[in-house]
Amino acid sequence: MKIVKTFSLFAVLFLLSGFIQNDDPKYPGVEFIRADNLMKTVGFLASPELKGRLAGSEGYYKAAEFIADEFKSIGLKPAGNDGYYQTFTTEYNQISAPCTFALINKDGLANIYKLGEDYVCRGFTGSGKAETEVVFTGYGFSDTENNFDEYAGLDVKGKIVMMFKQTPDWKFGDKAWNQSLRYRGALALERGAVGVIFVSKPNDRNPQKPIGSVMDGEGKHLGNLPMIHAGISAADEILNGTGKNLKELQTEIDNERKPASFNTNSKVLLEVTANYTKDRKTMNVAGILEGSDPVLKDEYVIIGAHLDHAGSQADEIYFPGANDNASGSASVLEIARTFVKAGVRPKRSVLFILLSNEESGLQGANYYCNNPLVPVEKTVAMLNNDCIASGDSIQIGNGRSAPELWKITRSLDSLYTKSMIMRTWNGGGADATPFHQMKIPCLYFVTYFSYAHLHLQSDKPETLNRNLFERICKLAYMTAYEISNGNYSREVVQ
Repeated sequence: MKIVKTFSLFAVLFLLSGFIQNDDPKYPGVEFIRADNLMKTVGFLASPELKGRLAGSEGYYKAAEFIADEFKSIGLKPAGNDGYYQTFTTEYNQISAPCTFALINKDGLANIYKLGEDYVCRGFTGSGKAETEVVFTGYGFSDTENNFDEYAGLDVKGKIVMMFKQTPDWKFGDKAWNQSLRYRGALALERGAVGVIFVSKPNDRNPQKPIGSVMDGEGKHLGNLPMIHAGISAADEILNGTGKNLKELQTEIDNERKPASFNTNSKVLLEVTANYTKDRKTMNVAGILEGSDPVLKDEYVIIGAHLDHAGSQADEIYFPGANDNASGSASVLEIARTFVKAGVRPKRSVLFILLSNEESGLQGANYYCNNPLVPVEKTVAMLNNDCIASGDSIQIGNGRSAPELWKITRSLDSLYTKSMIMRTWNGGGADATPFHQMKIPCLYFVTYFSYAHLHLQSDKPETLNRNLFERICKLAYMTAYEISNGNYSREVVQ
């Protein structure tokens, strides 16, 4: 009898382990989703050949061509206005050599800082070369209405200004700070500055390292204003001899809510070379798996992710973007492959889309929503995959805006992956935001503690959590399977 009980317990545990591995006949093909396949795609997208997949770059075009070829090979129907491509134009800025940032001492000798370690260029930096004094301007705002003009009494003409990259945590009344770096760059340029050094707030819980970023905000390109993001240690060296450091200055400004600007009397050499194009071709990549039901095939499920990242600089460094967002792109492709390989013909049609320009402000997603490839009123749900291969657990965003949709994924996780935390939010998030604003129910698949290497050169395939990556991809596939087979009715977005 003991032997029978022991065997029965073993059998139960074996069956349960099978469920946890997602190999359930209810979801045909889920066993095809394996970390090795996902990582192979990530390895290519994050490779030096693609140089960070900046939207509009040759590296991005190679990534888009790869996805389009894969869509074609598995038999997805082209869904763009140019085959698999939905083309549009974007701003583009290629940062070339030479790029130099150095602190000049009294003897004229330079402490030369290293690109990618001590500083990076802002994605939409202008070009220029200057060897001149640095003026500290706090947060770089000029708000005369609230007596917070950080340029008052300062002469910054012909000088380089240094300011905190992030805006204050406080505000005057209900007035929000303008988040655009271009806006503050323009304020400096109007006053005669010849360069900008942004530096992260040192008193933040995890001060941001110099990161690759093309999120500079709306406004005119400042073509003759070089702009960099310097590390805190380099910025503090500029302040040597003033008797102050960045932590003290941030504390003073935040506590007093008054400007604390001054000439540092330190001189730097700043040189940036950039080639700006206002309207450069880029594209979303889209393919459709047609539904099998005579009625439901005219309804659509969208499975998407952004394909772009932060590019390269001066032929010295590039930002691989393995987690952000080669991981999400790989999952969209792998889910499409799984539907086809398993012979799954869902009742509803499924639109698989890789979006451009998330990094510069969701332009690819916004372009799609303004020029939808399938009817918005017939779009039942959108699943967005972004940064899904790092960290330690799964979180599904926008559950408060689409609670019924969220419950489906939550129940699937409870039975299978057992990795999902309860935290969620509303309002979309990243590329899900424009779809949410179109009243399309969305879920945002992401992982928890996913940003250790965000926009750094270290966001490489070897930093990813392969097991978690596979689990969240399976969870996204099973969610898509349920929705596309009619087991969800479009709900009113909260």
